[in-house]
Amino acid sequence: MKLLVAAAEAELQAFPSHIDGYEILVTGIGKLRAAVRLTQALERGTYDEILVVGTAGCVDESLMAGVHDISRALQHDVQNLAGVVGEHVTLPAVIELERDGVTIATGDSFVDDSTVVATVRGLGASLIDMESYAFAWVAQEYGVPLRIVRVVSDKAEDGATELWDEVVARCSVELWAWMQAEYGVSA
Repeated sequence: MKLLVAAAEAELQAFPSHIDGYEILVTGIGKLRAAVRLTQALERGTYDEILVVGTAGCVDESLMAGVHDISRALQHDVQNLAGVVGEHVTLPAVIELERDGVTIATGDSFVDDSTVVATVRGLGASLIDMESYAFAWVAQEYGVPLRIVRVVSDKAEDGATELWDEVVARCSVELWAWMQAEYGVSA
C-alpha cells in the first residue's frame, strides 16, 4: 500500500476519492500539521512509499511549467544560534531525497514577497512551499521511501495569495494526469 499525501483538499480536487493501492491523506497546510498528520498515519499503518503531491511557488522562471520532482528540502524561515538563515538549531539544514529534481524551501507562511524570494534564491532553492521539509523529515525518521512532486501555482511574489485560489484546480488536474501516466493508476 502506498500513501498519497496532499496538504490541502483543493490540491486533490481532480483526483478520485478512491485509488486502488493507495490510502489518501490530507494533512492541512503548514509544517506542524504536515508533520503531525504524517506521523499519525505512519503510526497507524505500513506503507511501501509515500507520494506527496501539491503546489509550490516558483523562484526560478525556467520551472514555471510541468510537474517537478523534489530532490532536496530545506527551511527558509529558521535560523541557528549564530543567526544563519536556513539552518535550524537542531534539525538538519537540508534533507536529501535521493532523487533527481529540484530543491524546495519550506516555511510556515504563504510567500508573495520579493524579499523572501531573494532569501530563498540565496539558499539555492527553486521552489517554495509550506510542508515539504516536514514530510521529508518525518519520512526519513520512519525510514519510509518518499517522493514529493510539485506543480507551480505562482511566482511567490505580489498577488500570489490570490492567484493560488484561482489556479489550484488547474494544478490538481495536472497532478492527476501526471500520476496516471507515472504510476499507471486510473479513476
